[in-house]
Amino acid sequence: MILDLFKLDGKVALVTGAGRGLGQAMAVALAEAGADVAGLDVISLEETAAQVKALERRFLPVSANLLEAHAADMTKVVEQVVGGLGSLDILVNNAGIIRRAPVLEFSEKDWDDVMQINLKAVFLLSQAAGRVMVERGKGKIINIASMLSFQGGIRVPSYTASKSGVAGITRLMANELAARGLNVNAIAPGYMSTENTAPLRADAERATTILDRIPAGRWGESADLMGTVVFLASAASDYMNGAIVPVDGGWLTR
Repeated sequence: MILDLFKLDGKVALVTGAGRGLGQAMAVALAEAGADVAGLDVISLEETAAQVKALERRFLPVSANLLEAHAADMTKVVEQVVGGLGSLDILVNNAGIIRRAPVLEFSEKDWDDVMQINLKAVFLLSQAAGRVMVERGKGKIINIASMLSFQGGIRVPSYTASKSGVAGITRLMANELAARGLNVNAIAPGYMSTENTAPLRADAERATTILDRIPAGRWGESADLMGTVVFLASAASDYMNGAIVPVDGGWLTR
């Protein structure tokens, strides 16, 4: 049956930024599909853990500060997941930050912080997870890209650069690892109702401008990513490699 391809029974997923918002929704979605979940965040994971455990799936909290993470730290995270849950089959690189300022005033710190979490940590964790997955001949790496992986945006130079980079390393890793049994793809959310977009939604003029361009006529919600992440984590997407999948209410079509 086709629906059996979407089942994740017996799989282990690691989701970064799983404490709230998009990451929490995707962690719960993977658990609903049958996976045990490791959640990584610097904030409390208790709410996410409760939702996953309510589905009778195991949950492993992982504490790591991606702003200070190096390659050895990412290797330890992967070892903790494998040691705690017995495997690592799915990695969702969701954690990310954004800093806003005009391009001519943008600070070096805001550049470095965003690039560290949004791009460097994504690459290093994917590298560490990829080594484990290659040994087993199978694995799914799902990165979270952005509309700004396709567009320039305004007032977010490091975010645009980092998310363009996420799209690039997604394609590169797919090129190198597809033949070794891994699927590396990305989801590009549109304008979502999250903490990162709170300043935009609070700006009546900017919020109206954004909403007017979305064909679906609404901001995205965390639940809008649940089906896509399960698809990319499952056997149903085994012939997808290096795709950047927009979930944007039609934003890119305008």
